[in-house]
Amino acid sequence: MRKTICTCFCALLMSVAFGADKIKVACVGDSITYGATIKNRKEHSYPAQLSKILGSKYEVVNFGISGRTVLSKADYPYLKTGQFKQALAFNPNIVLIKLGTNDTKSYNIKHVADFENDYDTLVNAFKNLSSNPKIYICIPIDTFAKGSGINSDRLQNVIIPLIKKVAKKHSLEIIDLFYTFKKQRKYLPDAVHPNEEGAKLLAEKIAKEIQK
Repeated sequence: MRKTICTCFCALLMSVAFGADKIKVACVGDSITYGATIKNRKEHSYPAQLSKILGSKYEVVNFGISGRTVLSKADYPYLKTGQFKQALAFNPNIVLIKLGTNDTKSYNIKHVADFENDYDTLVNAFKNLSSNPKIYICIPIDTFAKGSGINSDRLQNVIIPLIKKVAKKHSLEIIDLFYTFKKQRKYLPDAVHPNEEGAKLLAEKIAKEIQK
């Protein structure tokens, strides 16, 4: 009997040491977070590589979903996704928000007057969690995309200033990823989505900020 109790107690201690105390990181975003175009995204998306860099003390979960926007009147709002609900239910200790790229599309940006308010809604949803997470606002990466779809100029001149305004309003730390690739096309084969090497650069930059 005494041996059984001792065994159970040791098992409980091991459970606490190796599971319960992990720092939970929620990666919120669009296809760039999801890992679109990366051959093995479950191993090489930026959240997956971030998990490897941060190590066993962290639990990193990818809540990215392709095409999603901050704008609630856009074609695919993140606020209306199952991933958003799952990210909240995860009750994370750290939240990384990397959205805004798809908001630059011509049929989405016409609703830009709502961008700040919609971003506030997103941020407040995480701020109100019982885990009281540390929220990082990630400035989207620069792209080579032009025209009526994703547009680098609209991203830099319209969306990013609004993102920075929201971060300042909520006193949130910014991780500026815009110049991560320094206009090197090799990291963005399709002009928008990082390849495995590009995702690694994002993961390294984000990890550095988290581990400060």
